[in-house]
Amino acid sequence: MVTNKMIEEECSITPAGPPSSSTQKALTFLDLPWLFFPPTQPLFFYNHPFPLTHFISTLLPNLKLSLALTLRHFRPFAGVLFLPTQPPTKPHIVTGPQDAVDFSVVVSDSDFARLTGIHTKRGAAEIQELAPELKPRASRAAGASVVVPLLAVRVTVFPNSGFCLGLALNHVVGDSRTFNNFMKLWSTFCVDRSYHPDPSSLPICDRTVVVDTRGLEGVFLNEWWKRTALLTSSSKLVNNDNNTLVRTSFVLGFSDVDKIRTSIGVLNLKQHSLALDFLSPYIVTCAFLWVCVLKTQERVSQLAYDDEDSNYFGFVAGGLTRFEHSVPGSYLGNCVGFGRAKATRGELLGEYGLVIGAKAIKNTVIRLDKEFLIGAENWISEWAEMIGSDTHVMVCGSPKVDLYERDFGLGKPKKIEEIEIDSTKAISLSESRDVKGGIEIGLVLPKFKMDVFYFLFKEGLIACN
Repeated sequence: MVTNKMIEEECSITPAGPPSSSTQKALTFLDLPWLFFPPTQPLFFYNHPFPLTHFISTLLPNLKLSLALTLRHFRPFAGVLFLPTQPPTKPHIVTGPQDAVDFSVVVSDSDFARLTGIHTKRGAAEIQELAPELKPRASRAAGASVVVPLLAVRVTVFPNSGFCLGLALNHVVGDSRTFNNFMKLWSTFCVDRSYHPDPSSLPICDRTVVVDTRGLEGVFLNEWWKRTALLTSSSKLVNNDNNTLVRTSFVLGFSDVDKIRTSIGVLNLKQHSLALDFLSPYIVTCAFLWVCVLKTQERVSQLAYDDEDSNYFGFVAGGLTRFEHSVPGSYLGNCVGFGRAKATRGELLGEYGLVIGAKAIKNTVIRLDKEFLIGAENWISEWAEMIGSDTHVMVCGSPKVDLYERDFGLGKPKKIEEIEIDSTKAISLSESRDVKGGIEIGLVLPKFKMDVFYFLFKEGLIACN
């Protein structure tokens, strides 16, 4: 376990500038599906080989001030999510004079190097302790069942080694693109507090740019009202085998992806199928992981699977270039959709499993390219089957989001982790820190399953040579 010697500080960071008047921001139909997901809880580990006193006196004040400057432009992040008890009031974001972000500083004597190692198996529970929670607050209005903050920050200092910048962000306030824009501005202000951002690059908080032409808001709200009684106000999903879980990271380099892609092409020709169009590194990686996970299930699961059982692979698809209306890249909110590829277990576990998986994912991407909102009315019900599943496979994150470029004046993060996958059982994907063109894969499994997955992952790469 991570040993927390003491809590150094607990405070609230308010947005810089004068207080704002109380404002309600409606959730768009692209925000609403995220009510059913736990918050994203990324951890950014940075090297800082200096004593605690140095961190407290120099870096900490700068982190806090630069956060306040950033929140001035990302005001909704300092607000709260208002969840009414019953219709007709809709869930919405409230900002106003009370806007603030919980900020805590903890000191730990755990082994920083071990916690940040690639391929190192670490207990999931000890990493979870580094992430803050979104604790419900007192209601600002009568009749509210729960009011939840949208952002919290915890800094864990490992004296003479480094520190971890842990965040919890409710997905309804924005997608990974929005979060990356937030982190980019925060890190820039931390390096240069006199920085004046180009007005054209500042976030656009006008949620009316997302137009609901298909009546999906009503569909998603009905799903919310049906399920709200079953959801808890906790910021985390409960995972009963939490103490037996381990997490580790793998990296697929450019050459690895190319070998898998070539192997898929060879198998496709052997299958006498039509030639495949170019497969992106993302599709190749996802197909490889899909097959590896299913092979792991076959080795260790006590469930009775049938070759004809349908198996799904879920992923999040960016909507800026796919949405039927123009949405600016600086939009503060969600503009992503959900893709779900389908194949049978027998196909995926057979000789041509990689081909089947790659084709299924690619065809799903093509459908989303042609019609981004196709089947959107089923997003919530379909993904309810995926979240936390021990059968189906889902991924989160994107190698296109350059989070490893977030430099707070100390260089790139040494390691980035995503705590959300502990409860959703998703696989995280991000750009590799050190391998150009590589993809970093984050995974959380019981240790005995992780050992099998690691073996099959390596075996699969060797088979592609």
